[in-house]
Amino acid sequence: MVAILNVVLAILQIVIFLIIIQAVISWLIAFNVLSVGNPTVRSIWEGLQRLTEPLYRPIRNILPPMQGFDLSPLVLLLIIYFLQQVIVLYILPNVF
Repeated sequence: MVAILNVVLAILQIVIFLIIIQAVISWLIAFNVLSVGNPTVRSIWEGLQRLTEPLYRPIRNILPPMQGFDLSPLVLLLIIYFLQQVIVLYILPNVF
């Protein structure tokens, strides 16, 4: 059981890194530091979009439009942090 929970925590950590990387790349694209016309940048961007969009979609359906601000990554990070804390503080101690 502990091994399964550790794998879940590792997956959640990977998702956090993907969200942060996508946010940084989106800012670099928005400020024209990176160009989506570059095939490498486009493939990385599209890959990140395919990985994170299914996670953002339910949150975007609940949140109202915020005039150009997308708060779904922040909300998802808060949900992941909450899940990590629940696993570490409440589930793992009860396994032993």
